[in-house]
Amino acid sequence: MQLQQILLHLKNFIRREDGASGIEYALIAAMVAVVLVPFVPTISTKITALFTSISGAL
Repeated sequence: MQLQQILLHLKNFIRREDGASGIEYALIAAMVAVVLVPFVPTISTKITALFTSISGAL
């Protein structure tokens, strides 16, 4: 009886599609991260300069 329940749960798990959207969002986030990586040093430098300027003004 327990084996039948395990198989039933396994079949239901395989048929479910609600996790697919989560995987799609994760893939989109990964692609965005890959595209943004080359810009991080430039953005970091500009943000540091901005905060230095603000700190000097205060």
